[in-house]
Amino acid sequence: MTVEQLTPSTTARHLGLPASLTPARIEGLAARVTAAPGAARVTTTAPYSGAPLADLPVSTPADVEHAFARARIAQQAWAATPLNRRKQILLRFHDLVLARQDEALDLMQAENGKTRRDAFLEVTDIAIVSRYYARSAARYLAPKRRRGAIPVLTRTTELRHPKGVVAVVSPWNYPLSMAAGDAIAALMAGNAVVQKPDTQTALTALWSLELMREAGLPAGVWQMVVGRGGSIGGTLMDHADYMMFTGSTASGRKIARDAGERLIGASLELGGKNAMLVLDDADIEKAADGAVAACFPSAGQLCVSVERLYVAESVRDAFVAAFVARTKKLEIGAAYDYSVDVGSLTNPSQLKTVTEHVGDAVAKGATVLAGGRARPDLGPLFHEPTVLADVTPNMTLYDHETFGPVVSVFSVRDDNEAVARANATPYGLNASVWSRDGARGRGVAARLHAGTVNVNEAFAAAWGSVDAPMGGMGDSGLGRRHGAEGILKYTEAQTVAHQRLQGFTPPAGVSPETWAVLLTGALRLLRAAGVR
Repeated sequence: MTVEQLTPSTTARHLGLPASLTPARIEGLAARVTAAPGAARVTTTAPYSGAPLADLPVSTPADVEHAFARARIAQQAWAATPLNRRKQILLRFHDLVLARQDEALDLMQAENGKTRRDAFLEVTDIAIVSRYYARSAARYLAPKRRRGAIPVLTRTTELRHPKGVVAVVSPWNYPLSMAAGDAIAALMAGNAVVQKPDTQTALTALWSLELMREAGLPAGVWQMVVGRGGSIGGTLMDHADYMMFTGSTASGRKIARDAGERLIGASLELGGKNAMLVLDDADIEKAADGAVAACFPSAGQLCVSVERLYVAESVRDAFVAAFVARTKKLEIGAAYDYSVDVGSLTNPSQLKTVTEHVGDAVAKGATVLAGGRARPDLGPLFHEPTVLADVTPNMTLYDHETFGPVVSVFSVRDDNEAVARANATPYGLNASVWSRDGARGRGVAARLHAGTVNVNEAFAAAWGSVDAPMGGMGDSGLGRRHGAEGILKYTEAQTVAHQRLQGFTPPAGVSPETWAVLLTGALRLLRAAGVR
């Protein structure tokens, strides 16, 4: 069933919630929010239909303070818990996520509107991250002997201590990956976590908390608060020992300023205007498949998805024909199974941005090669996967992030122009390069201003390589998740140096001048011996 074949009879308007999401089940998850009895309530809606979904308690600043107070007490015991026990809890969580994935998939689809295949990628991600940090944390966190100031006489050790209580602010677009994924490393490092998931997708985050508790995480170590950033964000910042934030660049700048004022660390994954480069030797069919995977996952609401395509002139026509044909064949709609390719946008503001960006571009001369329309016949927030050509700098979407299923295609003369135009943005989150020559592709990748670059893949290769760091350059953020940095950022490094026998002060009976001569000679010997 293609975009053109969909009719109102196949829309999401009459699609009820899956059987797993009973009112009692939703109420049970909502009860895990840290909020006082009698708290104000907020109602979320299902993107597929616009129908009410969840009734959630709203946390106040006082509730957030209470969460931090509990977390500080729980964190002391958690930090003293042996690493092997933390590891076993995380591996049990891994197993529970896989065993009960159907409920997680239902929740993500109901709250976010994405397809089941896109939701499954989040389950995969959390399984990989859980296993990785469960089995790698000991290596990263163990005391490490470092070269001392004076060989043999100075015994120097690097220790890693948890920060304390980490605040995690997670977004709505990847409600499991961003909620559980960022908490896992912080918890494994011995921290407690107070998290504010986006209200729209709070149930998915609460589900991950429920499973972590079932896996054995002590009460109070990981808590969830719900509310608007303008109401409780300041309290989170005031009490956090470290801030992990995923969201807009504008919000990230404010968080960075506030963290700097408090002299605490912050890791920020922010916006992007990601580029894909199709070189003149690319396999056109594979590159066209890759472009579909790069541009339209989760209806384009993916931080690392592609919004700009730079294609070598010599292959431009062949590539565009293949890519547009594939885009037009995508199945768009709502289904709690694997039968559709593109789901719904998540909230009305996102649909407004997408339609305004496309409308502005078309009004100023852009050509629609595929899609281009909102689809209210399918549900309130659906928009067709859209491919645009003839996009110019006076159009809003030329250099502003759309964060929807929209991509612009540009022709370039050669690799140098492709790199220059891909880098002509303040953002630097992700990129993709396509070439039959792996060495050439990697060489181009190394010239791109982006935290991750995939060669002959859209984004999943770099994202899934969790032993390597992931994050943005420039306006796309600070810090990294995954790899060593993904867990060490949640720790304080401490150097313990034990000096034995003789230090840097002259021994009894040796004058300062003589001591300086002796030390100078020793330093020259160390240099000649190749000692670091």
